[in-house]
Amino acid sequence: MNNKILLPIFYLPPISWFSVFLNPENEITLEQFENFPKQTYRNRAVIYGANGKLPLIIPIKHTGKREMKDIEISFAEDWKKLHWKSIKTAYQSTPYFEYYEDKLKTIFEGKTNSLIEFNLNALKVLLNILKTEKEFTLTNEYLKTPESKNFREKFSAKSESETEFAEYYQSFSEKYGFLKDLSILDLICNIGPESLTYIKNIKIN
Repeated sequence: MNNKILLPIFYLPPISWFSVFLNPENEITLEQFENFPKQTYRNRAVIYGANGKLPLIIPIKHTGKREMKDIEISFAEDWKKLHWKSIKTAYQSTPYFEYYEDKLKTIFEGKTNSLIEFNLNALKVLLNILKTEKEFTLTNEYLKTPESKNFREKFSAKSESETEFAEYYQSFSEKYGFLKDLSILDLICNIGPESLTYIKNIKIN
């Protein structure tokens, strides 16, 4: 029996998000009508940099528009160049970065001003790298109490995940130890083709 799950649309989502999204038992709907909440993974991702956790934040325009589907990206600074440079610096010495580099770079070559479009395009690239597919739908309206299991506030960018994660090799772990539930980029660059198996073994309550 399918579990209906309502998920937020994230930027280079954390591993825990993918464990819910890719679970074959879950029927996924992505939320596009919620009011945009600040300081969440909707416009930020966390990678493992040389000094520990490194947040990558997509700047947004403050136009007065509130719904996620209407949120526009700001290009007042060249954040794409900055994010890509940070990702490259963080992961160029990992076992699989070079293998996936060209595909990952395409995430930052699109022209859209829409945060949702940018995030969904990035998701498409990530699924291609993971060599998997997943059907999903987008919401048609905002429901305060949806029929689906509500995961809109499930993944916090402010506090550490309570979920258990098996340790895997990370480039800077000798300095800062194992950092769990980072952006999927961390998993892909470090363990490559093993990523899907790793994701499937995570149990999110």
